[in-house]
Amino acid sequence: MAEKFIDKAGVDRLAALHLAIDAVRRGGTISLSGVYGGTADPLPMMVLFDKQIQLRMGQADVKRWIDDILPLLGDDDPLGVYSFATHRLPLDDAPGAYERFQEKKDGTVKVLLQPALRP
Repeated sequence: MAEKFIDKAGVDRLAALHLAIDAVRRGGTISLSGVYGGTADPLPMMVLFDKQIQLRMGQADVKRWIDDILPLLGDDDPLGVYSFATHRLPLDDAPGAYERFQEKKDGTVKVLLQPALRP
């Protein structure tokens, strides 16, 4: 029960964000490149307001970069994408792969999901 509770109400994952809030100059900008906390995580709104901090965040604009990146993902692998993956799993194992990545089990850094080939 506690494990499910921490996913929604956990407050232990904000250390980097709080450090950024403390470190940014007055009127500065903090850009979030990851996902922080659960749905009930508190933010120090008065500090953010007082320091006039701007928060920038959002999902990766994948569609914007598709045409530029796809040619680089050929068989010769110039970006080292294939060797960077620490695990290769069937697409059906995606839910478990997310859990392994979140918990950093078995050295999981990057998972390459491979769809099953149809006959």
